[in-house]
Amino acid sequence: MPKATVNSQGRPALRRNQACRSCRKRKLKCDAARPHCGTCVKQWQALISVPAPVGYAHPTEPQCSYDPVEGLTLAPETDPFEKIKQLEEQISALCTCSLKSTLHRKNANAGSTSPIQIGTSSSIPSQSPSPKGISLPHSALSIPDPPYRGESSSPDVSANGDPFMELLFIGWNPDLPDPATLNHYIDVFFRCDPCGSRVLHRPSFLASMHLSPKDPGFPHSAILHAICASASRWSPHNIVILADGTRRDTFGDWHASKTRHYIDKCMSTGEDIFSVMQACILLSWYFYQEGRWVEVWIFAAFQTRVSVPLRLNYPGTFSTHGNNSPGAYLAPPKDLRDLESRRRTWWMTILFDRIASVGGWIHSVDERDIGTELPLRNEDFESESPVPSNPQDIATPDVFIRHPPQYTDSFVLLIKAIMLFGRVTDFNVRGSLRAPTAPSKNQNPFHLEGFDALDTLVSRDFLDSLPHIFKNNKGVTDAPDGGNLNTDLYMVHIIPHAAVITLHNPYVDFNDPTNVSTARCIHSARCILAAYYMLTATSLDITRLHPFVTICWYLAAVVQVQLCKYFIEVGDSDRESTVWGEINVLRFAMLAYGEKSPIGTRQEGLLQGLMREIVRLTAHKQPLEVGAPLYPFSASSLWRKGNSNVEDGTAGLPMPANSLFAKNSLSPSTGATSTPPEFQSAPGWFSADVMGTSHHSHDGRY
Repeated sequence: MPKATVNSQGRPALRRNQACRSCRKRKLKCDAARPHCGTCVKQWQALISVPAPVGYAHPTEPQCSYDPVEGLTLAPETDPFEKIKQLEEQISALCTCSLKSTLHRKNANAGSTSPIQIGTSSSIPSQSPSPKGISLPHSALSIPDPPYRGESSSPDVSANGDPFMELLFIGWNPDLPDPATLNHYIDVFFRCDPCGSRVLHRPSFLASMHLSPKDPGFPHSAILHAICASASRWSPHNIVILADGTRRDTFGDWHASKTRHYIDKCMSTGEDIFSVMQACILLSWYFYQEGRWVEVWIFAAFQTRVSVPLRLNYPGTFSTHGNNSPGAYLAPPKDLRDLESRRRTWWMTILFDRIASVGGWIHSVDERDIGTELPLRNEDFESESPVPSNPQDIATPDVFIRHPPQYTDSFVLLIKAIMLFGRVTDFNVRGSLRAPTAPSKNQNPFHLEGFDALDTLVSRDFLDSLPHIFKNNKGVTDAPDGGNLNTDLYMVHIIPHAAVITLHNPYVDFNDPTNVSTARCIHSARCILAAYYMLTATSLDITRLHPFVTICWYLAAVVQVQLCKYFIEVGDSDRESTVWGEINVLRFAMLAYGEKSPIGTRQEGLLQGLMREIVRLTAHKQPLEVGAPLYPFSASSLWRKGNSNVEDGTAGLPMPANSLFAKNSLSPSTGATSTPPEFQSAPGWFSADVMGTSHHSHDGRY
C-alpha cells in the first residue's frame, strides 16, 4: 500500500472517510486510531470525570465508530444500523446496475417506447399502504422522499416491467394510490361530496390530473390525500366498527393522516400555504362527517387564523394596504378562476366556522370583519364566464331578502342560510354572555333588543323572499328515469327552521297556549320532519345530504322530546304515542345517515342521552320501538289526500286534531285571525293562528 502523506505537523494525512463518524460529523481532527480515536477518548474521559445526574449513567466506552471497510463483512456483534446501511448500499448498487442495463437496451433499440399515460392504466396495482401494514423505507431503494410539489431528483427514465418503478421515475408520489384508483376516488368525490368540493374548480382540476407529476400545475399531494379521505365515505376500502357502533375506514384515516403531515409542514414553513389550506378545508369537512369534534375545532381554528393573514376576508381576496405587509402571503389573483377559487375557499371556511359553533360557541371571525363578496353561481365558476363580481356581501343591508337572479343559485342561498343561523348563534351567545341568569321560559324574548327583527327574518322573510324557482323546489325530484337531490337547496329550506328552534327554545312553555316561542318551535320541528318524509317518499339516498342535516334533525327531535314530556305529564297517551313515533323517525334517520357518516350515529347517541327522563316517565314498555304514524310513503299516494299544501311536504299526513288551543284566536293588533300562508299547512298541536299573531297577547305577556 502507498505510504500516507505527512502534513506539516508530522501527523499522517487521512484518506477520505477514514476518520471516525463522530469527528466527521463534528468537523474535528481525528487520528483514526482503533478501536477509538484519540479525540473521542478525550471527550469520553472529560464526560466521565463529572458524576452523572440522578437516573442517568455515562457510556462505558467512547462513542466512536467507523465506516465498514469495502469488501469485508461485518462482525456478528456489529451495530445493527451498520448492517442496514450495508444492505442499503448493496441494493442501491443492484438498482444502479439494473438502470444502466435498461438504458443500454433502450439506446441500442432503434425504436422508442411510448411514455406512460397517467390516469389510463388500470393494470397497475394500488401501492397505497395500509395503516396497519408494514412498508419498507424509501431509502432502501435509494429513492428520495416523495416530493411535495412534483420536485423529484429521480432519473427521467422508465423501467420496463415494474409499473410501480415507472410511476416513481416520472415523479409520482408513492404515498398516493395508483393513478387509476386515484382517478376513481376523485370522480366519487366530485359526484358525492356536498361540502369540500365547492372550493375546487372541477374542470381545471380534472385536466391537471393528466399532467406530469413534475409539472407545477399538477394538484398538490395534500389535496389528493384529502380527496381520498373524503371519498372513502362512498367508496369504502377497509371498514372497522368501533365499540360505540360507529364505522371507521382505515383507508380514509391513513390518507387523513398524510394530509395532516402536509398541514404540519406548512405550519412550520409556510410552503404552498393556499393549496394546503384548501386541503385542510376538505379534511375538516371529513372530520365533521366523522363526528370527530376535537379535530373539528382544531382545524376550524386553523382555517380562520390562516385565512386572515392571507387577506381572504378583503374584497377581491387581496389588500394592498395595512400592517405594512401588502397582500400578506398571497399575490393578487392572476385570473378570474383564481379569484373565485379564493372566494369559495374563504366562504367554505366561514361556513365551517358557523356550523362548528352551532352549540353556542363564539365564532372565530365576526361578521363585521368579512368584506369578501359572495361567490358567483357554480355554472359561471365552472365555465369561467367573465361575470362581474357579486355585488352583495354579508354587510349588504338586504342580503337575506334580495337575491339577484344572475348571482343566485342553491350554493349562494346555502351560504346565506348558514350565515343567518350564525346570526342566531351570535344573538344567543352575546345575550347570555353578561346576563345574570339563564333565559327563562317566563321571560318575554320580544322585549330583548333585536329579537323581533331576527325572529321575523328567520321564521318568515328569508324563505318568503326566495326566488320562485327555488321557493317551489325543495331540492328533491323523483322520476322513473332517475331522481335528483340538490342537497344545497334541500338544506336552504330546513336550516331556517333549525335557526328558529335555536332562537326560541329557551322560552318554550307548553303550559301557555299563547306562547309564541312554543308555537314557533313546534311548527319548525314539524316542517323539518315533513321535509324528511318528502325525501323518504323517493328512492334517493339520504346519506348524500349535507352532514349539517343531522344537527337539524337533532334540534327537531329536541322539541319533540319536550312535547312528549308534556303529554306524559298531562296523561295524553294517544298523542304521546304519536310523538314517540316521530322521535323514532328522526332517530332512525340519524342512524341511517350514520351508516356512511358517523356524525349521524353520534347525534343519535346524544339524543338518547336527552331522552332518559321521558323513557323513565313513560308508561310504554318499549318506547324506542314505537312505530311512526302510518304515513303514505309511495310517491304516487303521498300527495293523494288531505287539503294540506303539497309544496310543504305535509299533504296527506294524518295529524291529530288541535283541541288544546282555540282555532280562531284573534290577533290583538288587528282583531281578526292572522294566519300567514306558510303556517296554514303546518301540522301541529299549537294553532296556526297563535303562530301568526303579533307578539303581544291580551294579558300583555306576548
